[in-house]
Amino acid sequence: MSFSELLERHPEAAEELFSAGMHCAGCPAASFETIEQGAEAHGFDGDEIVKRINKRINKRINKKSKSKKVNKIKSRKKKKKWKR
Repeated sequence: MSFSELLERHPEAAEELFSAGMHCAGCPAASFETIEQGAEAHGFDGDEIVKRINKRINKRINKKSKSKKVNKIKSRKKKKKWKR
């Protein structure tokens, strides 16, 4: 996956890239260079960068799914209150 694709789908990945010293969002090569190629060009382990990005993405996804569950439970409770 190219950096552009990654950042378009998962903007939160930019934080992980920046913290690793990879400022790929503004790089002209971001549209065609893969994450692995960019990591190697900057002297980083591509697998490690991908693991860190995936961890951040999964954290966001889990957070969203938990909030959806909470909202469903709250809406059920509200519905029950009105049914008498």
